[in-house]
Amino acid sequence: MTQPERRTPARRAVLGAAGAAVLGGATVLAGGTAQAVQSAVAADAGHDARRKGHGYRSLPVPTVIAHRGASGYRPEHTLGSYRLALDMGAHVIEQDLVPTKDGHLVCRHENEIGGTTDVADHPEFASRRTTKTVDGVALTGWFTEDFTLAELKTLRAKERIPATRQENTLYDGRWDVPTFEEVLRWAEQEGRRRGREVWLHVETKHPTYFRSLGLALEERLARLLRRYGRHRADSPVFLQSFEPGSIQRLARLVDSPRVVLLSAANTRPWDFVQSGDPRTVADLVTPEGLRWIASYAQGIGPTIDLILPRDASGRLGTETTLVRDAHAEDLILHPYTQRNENSFLPAEYRRGTDPVAYGDAFGALQRFFATGIDGIFSDNADTALLAAADFSAR
Repeated sequence: MTQPERRTPARRAVLGAAGAAVLGGATVLAGGTAQAVQSAVAADAGHDARRKGHGYRSLPVPTVIAHRGASGYRPEHTLGSYRLALDMGAHVIEQDLVPTKDGHLVCRHENEIGGTTDVADHPEFASRRTTKTVDGVALTGWFTEDFTLAELKTLRAKERIPATRQENTLYDGRWDVPTFEEVLRWAEQEGRRRGREVWLHVETKHPTYFRSLGLALEERLARLLRRYGRHRADSPVFLQSFEPGSIQRLARLVDSPRVVLLSAANTRPWDFVQSGDPRTVADLVTPEGLRWIASYAQGIGPTIDLILPRDASGRLGTETTLVRDAHAEDLILHPYTQRNENSFLPAEYRRGTDPVAYGDAFGALQRFFATGIDGIFSDNADTALLAAADFSAR
């Protein structure tokens, strides 16, 4: 099935300008593009009064965090995806970190790379296909910890969900798997070129699992942060993990701002499972749990369902007290993940019957922002930025 062309003029305009910049081409701003860019600039100007000095409190609110880069338009966790998100105007760019066999940190959402690289097309790596249990889940495929960096660099990145984002497959094979150090150098270069800091949002993936393999993430990450001057409390970086223990460990290594990610209410962080801690996410989002998180972190990254639960029909239900309770502990909230496609939207914001067509993402975002969240992870940074501008102008 071919994805229908259902894009708003504003989305096409912003994407057109950003795409030209990513591919190195020159472009003349059409009227729609100029208006979209002016809207984004005006939104930033409107936020100036809310910025306080340096550090994460200086970011615009709502903060738009490009989830795995511009993953709605390019294969995720590639320099092309990160660059497009930055060109769109995203305030922060996200990276997920997993290690290679020889201890380098690379940017992949998961250590299993069968779905995000062309590894299956490399006969020399056919014998590396295996089954492993990661955080209690059996997975079959190819894993970064079984490859040296040199071997991993022979692979090319591809779109993770091609049935949903068929247009992104055009860019399959265009970029390789970046190391986090390459991203840090890229962020430095882009910061100098643009005259402003490039913010990153960096997740340690499966830290307990990797520590058991002798590939601990936190110490490696801390060394890189220190090398590139992002280890201070006002550094332009957030450190995040679904395992509170990983954030506590990072708090002892660096002063960079830290965020505890929170999944469904009935789940337990994997380090809790391993240590026998009986608490669930539901316990962590109580005032007592939030107070505990605030003792070592500056924010939380909850699934949006912890703030706006969905009912059996998929519609948004009654808002919880999580935003109010987290703010009472001086914690910021960066919930995840906003996407434009119908299949990801609450039922009342879906349009038509095609699950991969765009629904009323702007309407959903207005509802999300109205809860008082400080920012949001988005696969579609251009959409989220325009929605944030609309919200701030109200």
